[in-house]
Amino acid sequence: MKDFAGTPGTLTGLFLRIAQCVFAAGSIASMATTTAFVNFTAFCYLIASMGLQIIWSFGLAFIDAYALMRKKVLHNPVLVSLFVVGDWVTATLSLAAACAAGGITVLYFHDMGHCSMTEECQKYQMSVALAFLSWITIAISSLIMLWILAAG
Repeated sequence: MKDFAGTPGTLTGLFLRIAQCVFAAGSIASMATTTAFVNFTAFCYLIASMGLQIIWSFGLAFIDAYALMRKKVLHNPVLVSLFVVGDWVTATLSLAAACAAGGITVLYFHDMGHCSMTEECQKYQMSVALAFLSWITIAISSLIMLWILAAG
C-alpha cells in the first residue's frame, strides 16, 4: 500500500484525528454552556454525536501517536477495514447531527424570530459551526481510509 498524507501512523493522520477531537470538544463545550439546549432534541443529538466523535478520534489519535513512536505505518487490511467502518459511521452521525442542529438553529432562531442575537444564540451557532468543521475533518479521514482499503 502506498504511504500518503493522512494515512494511519503518519503525522498528518495524527493531525486530522486531533483536529476532529478539538472541533468536537469545542462544539460540546459551546452547546453545554447554554441554559436551554436540553429543550431541543437535535441539540442533545449533536452533543451525543460529538461525544462519540471525541471517543473514536481520541482512540485513533492514540494509535497514530503510538505508531509514530514505533515508526510503523498501519496498513493491516483488517485494521484499515475497522478504521473505514468506524470513520464512515462517525462521519454519518456527525453530519446528521450537525445538519439537524443547524436546521433547528435557523428555523427557530432566525425564521421564527425567537432570537435577537443574544449570547446563547451565538453559542448555538458556534457549536453547529464547530460540528461541521469536525465533520469535514472526519470526512477527509474516512475518504483516505476508503482509498487505502481500495488500494490494498
